[in-house]
Amino acid sequence: MSRVPAAAKPGPERTSDQTLIALFLDMIAAERGAAANTLQAYANDLGGFRDHLTTQSLTLQNAGSEAIRGYLAELAGHGFKTASVARKLSAIRQLYRFLYAEGMRADDPAAILEGPRRGRALPKLLSVADVQRLLDTAAALAVDETKSPPERLRAARLNCLLEVLYATGLRASELVALPASAAKRDQRMLIVRGKGGKERLVPLNESARRAMAAYLQLYRNLGHGDPKWLFPSFGESGHLTRQHFARELKLLAQSAGLDARKISPHVLRHAFATHLLTNGADLRVVQTLLGHADISTTQIYTHVLEERLKSLVRDLHPLSDG
Repeated sequence: MSRVPAAAKPGPERTSDQTLIALFLDMIAAERGAAANTLQAYANDLGGFRDHLTTQSLTLQNAGSEAIRGYLAELAGHGFKTASVARKLSAIRQLYRFLYAEGMRADDPAAILEGPRRGRALPKLLSVADVQRLLDTAAALAVDETKSPPERLRAARLNCLLEVLYATGLRASELVALPASAAKRDQRMLIVRGKGGKERLVPLNESARRAMAAYLQLYRNLGHGDPKWLFPSFGESGHLTRQHFARELKLLAQSAGLDARKISPHVLRHAFATHLLTNGADLRVVQTLLGHADISTTQIYTHVLEERLKSLVRDLHPLSDG
């Protein structure tokens, strides 16, 4: 009696690399609320890996760990920085985790790989005095009556942007996309939609509220009506872009006598966090205000806490020699 061989266990059905990447991007858009910029970054990183595999006559479904290592080595050989290589590996790991979970790979070849070691750079620091110079310069330009009405409106907008940013620590993308309703007269808190569509409450101080009210009043006085966005523009998004804000901020820095190369919206976000911690704020509170999902992201500021603890011991310990 002849033995009938057992049927082999079917492997994952072959699908084009482009389709697999598209499915992954659809997943992070739907389940994680990934923004357009995030999706584009993943598409670029994974597209580069796909192109590399093509030169090796490999695909996403048959490449092994050695192929991934080879790609990372090639990136390093072309002078890519450690942070860039680590970011690309993170994208590859997430893609393979997805393919394995969806049954499109029988294994996860990226799971055993270690990323390049990298130290976290400390954020650029702005002193309270430097921020005050920026604020004072912006406020003076906003009330300069020698300017034309459109120039005064732009100056009032920049003053408002700066006041709200330093008062809240918002990301530049969150700031420029604030709705006009954020400037309600009795508004004490902002509802901010951050990364992944997550919402958080951020308090507003009186200075920021005054700047918002003055800017919107001038906007209406010039016959523009009631805008949908707090910082409207004629661009595709309907509101000011973060790139435009960054350019205006550098020009303001020059007017204030500061090094424009060291000034950006992100540096002001760092200043917000650093100055809060220096004055005694809890790290968990700063994490919430910044919208960090993980406390490890906020821990980049622990050097500030360490300095404050040293000062406390030096100034308050009974056996300290000063």
